[in-house]
Amino acid sequence: MTTTLFTSLFPLLAYYAYNFIVPWVERRRPSLSSIMNMQRRRWVTNATLRESPFDAILSGNIMGSVSFLASTSVLLVLAVFAVFGQLPTLMDTLKTLAPESAFTIADVQIHLMIMLIMFVLAFFAFTLSLRQFNHYCIMLGALEHDRVTTEEEIEAITRMNALGAQNFNSGIRAYYFSVATVAWFVSEWLAVAACVATILILAHREFFSTAHRTAASAAVLAARHRQKLQAEKAASSKEKGGL
Repeated sequence: MTTTLFTSLFPLLAYYAYNFIVPWVERRRPSLSSIMNMQRRRWVTNATLRESPFDAILSGNIMGSVSFLASTSVLLVLAVFAVFGQLPTLMDTLKTLAPESAFTIADVQIHLMIMLIMFVLAFFAFTLSLRQFNHYCIMLGALEHDRVTTEEEIEAITRMNALGAQNFNSGIRAYYFSVATVAWFVSEWLAVAACVATILILAHREFFSTAHRTAASAAVLAARHRQKLQAEKAASSKEKGGL
């Protein structure tokens, strides 16, 4: 019973541990998410310079994706509730998938509760993300283009966008770790193995993937271009001062 409970809880514990450890690792090595936050700041900075529906279209596309996943989370929660009403059928199915398994109805009920918690966490993460992206759109729409936007305003709007992305990532991770909860029905230790594999895959995508290198290259190029413009502006100001 103790082993069964541990392997059942392991995906949920791994989900919380991953969300706790990643920000700590980001202080030493920038993740793909932290690099993309630099691009979010560039987006907000450039949005202050234009009056067009372009930024609204981009924001709408992002919010559509988040809304779809939030709706999917509700369906998954309802599906888990439906399984509670079909436990005898589920137990017969489990005997077919894993004849050597010794899961009791109590074990399966506990595990279904853990799956339910995972999908509820995903739902709350996605809906919070949707709300924060909505706030971001309002803040972006409230920009006054007849004056120069201050750095503090740009930073605040960027932070709201980053918070929405952070909660979106949290919801996606809940989906990823839910795969391990499904593997539990085949084998207890398969769930642990699937969970470890999920952690390795997520870590690779976040810190060592091609997307990470590409985003980092774009950030470096943008920084160099900004430094070049600042140097040219400083040189121009110096020449005018000399005249």
